[in-house]
Amino acid sequence: MKNMKSLFTFLLFVVAAKASAQLAPYDTTVKPQLISRQFKFTEGASVDKKGNVFFTDQPNNKIWEYDTNGKLSVFLDSAGRSNGMYFDHKGNLVTCADEHDQLWSISPKKKIKVLLTNFNGHLMNGPNDIWIDAKGGIYMTDPYYQRDYWTRTKSDLHGEKVYYLPKGSQQPIIVDSIIKKPNGIVGTPDGKYLYVADIGADKTYKYTINKNGTLSNRVLLIMQGADGITLDEEGNIYLCGNGVTIYNPAGKKIGHIQINEPWTANLCFGGKNKNVLFITASTAIYTVKMNVKGVE
Repeated sequence: MKNMKSLFTFLLFVVAAKASAQLAPYDTTVKPQLISRQFKFTEGASVDKKGNVFFTDQPNNKIWEYDTNGKLSVFLDSAGRSNGMYFDHKGNLVTCADEHDQLWSISPKKKIKVLLTNFNGHLMNGPNDIWIDAKGGIYMTDPYYQRDYWTRTKSDLHGEKVYYLPKGSQQPIIVDSIIKKPNGIVGTPDGKYLYVADIGADKTYKYTINKNGTLSNRVLLIMQGADGITLDEEGNIYLCGNGVTIYNPAGKKIGHIQINEPWTANLCFGGKNKNVLFITASTAIYTVKMNVKGVE
C-alpha cells in the first residue's frame, strides 16, 4: 500500500510538472537571439501565411523581409514611411503609411493601392497600428506623434482615437473616442474580442466586437500600456515597450522577456511553425524560440 501511495504521488508530480511546462510560453533560461543591428528604428512586425516576417525601418523608409530560412532582404524601398502592418486574407500587406497619414495595401508583387487618405476631409493623426478582421475590415489606432518629415506641426483632428474601416469603404468610423493615446492593437482569431493599448494612460483595454464592427463592453484588463501587441494560441497577451511583458487572458502577468535595447516597438510570431517570436527593438531585430504558437 505504501508503494502504491508513493507511485500515485509520483504520477501526480509528473502530471503537475507537465501541466506547468505547457503553461510556460517560453524557456526563461534562453536569451533572445540578436539577428541584425543595421537599422535606424524597427517597427511593424507582421507575418504572412508561410511564416515569413515583414518589418519596417521607418526612418530609412524601407520594408524588410526575414524569411523562414533566416534570410534578410529589402522587400520595398520608398515604403511611405510605413509603421504598423498586417497581412489581409488575400496575402496583401496593409501598412500604416505614415508619410502622408494613409493606409496602403501592398500586393505580393509590390503593387500599391491607397485604402485611406483622410477622415471627413481631415488628415489622420498618423495611423500607427492595425488589425484586420475576417471580413476584411481594418481596426486602426491613430495617435499623434510629430514627425520630422511633416510640414504640419499640429493635429488636424480633435483627439486621438481608434477607428474601424469596413472593407470597401474609404471612410472609417470611430469605435473609441475617449482613449488617451491608442497604440498597439490586436484581435482574437474568433473575431469576438479586440485589445487596444493606451500608451498615453499606461493601460490596455479589452472590447467586445459587435457584428457591425463597432465595439462595446470596454474593460480595463491590464495596468500597462504598450507599443505593439500580439497573442499566442493560449490567449496570452504580449505587450511591447520595456522588453516584452506577457499576461494571461485574465490580465495576470506571467512573464517578461528582457531585450537589451532602449525600446521594444513591435512583435509577431513567425517561422514555419509560427513558434518563433520575432521582435523589433530600436536599431535591431531579435528572435525567441517559444513553447507556444502565434495566431493569425
